Amino acid sequence: MAEPVRKLRAIAPSFVALGPSGVAIRGRLKGLSVEDERVLWLVGAHQGALASRDLKQRCGDGPDHSADTWAVRKRGLTAESSSRIAGAITRASHDQWALARRCQAACIQSLAAGIKTLRHRLALPIGAKGNKRAAGGYRSKSEWFNKSRRLTALEARHEAALADWRAGRVRVVRGGKRLANTRHHLPEAQLTEEQWRARWEAERWFLAADGESGKRFANETIRVTPDGEVSLKLPAPLAHLANSNHGRYVLACRIAFAHRGVEWAERIRANRAVAYRIHLDVTRGRWYLTASWQRPLVQTIPLATARANGMAGVDTNADHFAAYRLDPHGNPIGDPQRFPYDLSGSADHRDAQIRHALTRLLHWVKSVGVRAIAIEGLDFSAEKTREKHGRRKRFRQLISGIPTGKLKARLTSMAAEHGLAVVAVDPAYTSQWGARHWQKPLATPRRKMSRHDAAGIAIGRRALGHPIRHGVSPARRAWGGTAPPPHDQSDRAGHRTAQAGPGTRRRDGNRPPATDHVPRDVPPSGKRKRRPSASKTVRDAPSTHRWVQDPLLHTG
Repeated sequence: MAEPVRKLRAIAPSFVALGPSGVAIRGRLKGLSVEDERVLWLVGAHQGALASRDLKQRCGDGPDHSADTWAVRKRGLTAESSSRIAGAITRASHDQWALARRCQAACIQSLAAGIKTLRHRLALPIGAKGNKRAAGGYRSKSEWFNKSRRLTALEARHEAALADWRAGRVRVVRGGKRLANTRHHLPEAQLTEEQWRARWEAERWFLAADGESGKRFANETIRVTPDGEVSLKLPAPLAHLANSNHGRYVLACRIAFAHRGVEWAERIRANRAVAYRIHLDVTRGRWYLTASWQRPLVQTIPLATARANGMAGVDTNADHFAAYRLDPHGNPIGDPQRFPYDLSGSADHRDAQIRHALTRLLHWVKSVGVRAIAIEGLDFSAEKTREKHGRRKRFRQLISGIPTGKLKARLTSMAAEHGLAVVAVDPAYTSQWGARHWQKPLATPRRKMSRHDAAGIAIGRRALGHPIRHGVSPARRAWGGTAPPPHDQSDRAGHRTAQAGPGTRRRDGNRPPATDHVPRDVPPSGKRKRRPSASKTVRDAPSTHRWVQDPLLHTG
């Protein structure tokens, strides 16, 4: 009995990704005096304590939060700081509670997916075969028993998470859960208790201020002038530390922004809102000031405009980007391009590697003349669980190492600065179909095609609106293009499928009938216009006699 045909899932339409909605730049505060550092320590610790208390109250309110409770909290903070600082603290508490709530929902969804997979595999006989859609049974009784215990643990965690969700209770740690757990493993982290305490206190500070449009230099709490002078509005209990008028403290150093400094200066001269945050890197002993502002959401170009000059299809992998240029009709042009990066090491190193690879990719895209980059809308949040891939630990580590979220943010922001559009496509079947239809036909002795290069072609064709399989696109038929070359000169690859419709110019078809001369290029006069050259190879003359075996010779 033939196996039932597996139904392919629907392919989501491609779309142009939105550009960045905000900008953040950072500069170092060099040359701070001892008094400056002391004042920053005191202000950060005082406002950090207020932020911790307010976050506790916000978490206690849960879903019952209202404008009245917000006003009560803000009035309580204003007496110990100022109205602007109180507003910044309460807004930060709201954002942190909302983030924790979203993470809680994602955790519940992940636990439910793991429980579903475990129940399915435990219900199968031991050793049952799986398929691409669902995993099979477990290999042994011992593995089945251990997974049954894990199912019980996941069900308990799922019930506890659901109870927290219904009660509106979230788990938040100011300073970070990872740093809090490091306190119990100081030898492994190679930290002393004093070093850990300094990091913990610095992470729990609150030295930030929201921007205000229409105010002098766009911020009244932390003010930075165009020439780089930095001053702070001190909270009421610390007003005696001021060294300037109106309870302000002016730092002894000046700051300059090397990146986007001109854009920042134009904003503060026009009194357009800019938010600031002061941060201490305890490991290096350096102070930094981060400036950020919102951008009006730029209207993205239409998809048809992005497709006008072709597309650069990019396949994202664990160690490189594989890119291929395609013309508007979906034909690959030139050779595949690869932009490697290394995702080992610290988070800063990984981020630098991604930025470097994206910079080279964008420079290449601009050099070939296309205006858009096609990339898969990858999201491995549901693909990393132990229950789904089981013993494939290396594969889980592979997909977990691809920084999909950070890659999206980096690519959209950097592409917008280069005037390029980013087209997101459905990642379904791109690697499989690309390898099947494009890898072998395009490989030559001088061009090495990998599965990832072929996937880049598939991604680009999907973004351009063409099918991944060659030779069936209406645009290709109208253009008169041909399918990639077959595997060899035999006919087993089938006839060409890129046929143009009747009436289409430059279409392939039969040659016009020869009415002015007889076959074999002999004109009506009977004389050839050009004598055939003598062959350099001696061949037997073609025989006009048809060979037929004499039946009398058959003696068998």
